Amino acid sequence: MSGSYSATTEGIEVSVEPFYLDDESRPEESEFIWAYMVEIHNGGNEPVQLKSRYWQITDGLGRQEEVSGPGVVGEQPVIEPGETYEYSSHCPLATDSGIMAGAYEMERPDGTLFNVTIPAFSLDLPDSIRSLN
Repeated sequence: MSGSYSATTEGIEVSVEPFYLDDESRPEESEFIWAYMVEIHNGGNEPVQLKSRYWQITDGLGRQEEVSGPGVVGEQPVIEPGETYEYSSHCPLATDSGIMAGAYEMERPDGTLFNVTIPAFSLDLPDSIRSLN
C-alpha cells in the first residue's frame, strides 16, 4: 500500500492506509470523515484468528475516544500462514485532523491470546496548511 503505515508483531504485519472522504464530510458542521484500508498479513507459521479490536482515537484538540469490540466489520477471520486479510472501515472526527492507533487480539490454535499492534496513523486533510497558534 502506498502512503501506508505498518507495524509487525510476532510475524503479523498490519498495514493501514487512511483516506479523507470529502463527499461524506461536513466541515461546516465539524464532521470530518476518514476511511481506512487495513491489510493484516500472517508472516508466521501457524494460523491466527482475529478475536477483537481496540482503537484509541485522538482528535486535533487532544480529545480521546476508545473503541473496542469483537472482530472487525462483523468478522473474526482466521488468517492462514502467508495469507493476507483486508477490510476497510471509517472514522468520524469533530476536527480536521487526528490520530488513530490500537491493537488486535489474536488467538493461536492452542488457544493462547496475544496482541498485535495497529500502527499509529495520522488523519490530516490532503491539502491542509498547518499554522502554529
